[in-house]
Amino acid sequence: MSKYNNKKTIVDDIAFDSKKEAERYKVLKSMQDDGVIIALECQPKFTLIPGQYFETIGKRERGVDYVADFRYIDRLGQIIVEDVKSPITAKDKVYRIKRKLVKYFHDVEIIEV
Repeated sequence: MSKYNNKKTIVDDIAFDSKKEAERYKVLKSMQDDGVIIALECQPKFTLIPGQYFETIGKRERGVDYVADFRYIDRLGQIIVEDVKSPITAKDKVYRIKRKLVKYFHDVEIIEV
């Protein structure tokens, strides 16, 4: 079961974490089909901290990434990154920190839908 009781949904053989995210995909896919946007991408990943090796303890730790829901290019040529959020998930502390790190390290503003 998901942390926020979301229901996994499959559209076009793509698994989405929620029905709301799947519905947003359908809207964006339609916009792309109509030529309003281009280069629609699901689950774009942004590296926030690369993996690193700690010699003193002989251990490698995984990096930290942020995975958004969608990235596309609008009619003005701007790259848009979206994340589908409910009022509850938008308040998640880890999400909020990662959103700020994406802005700081990648100069990308995440639009919450």
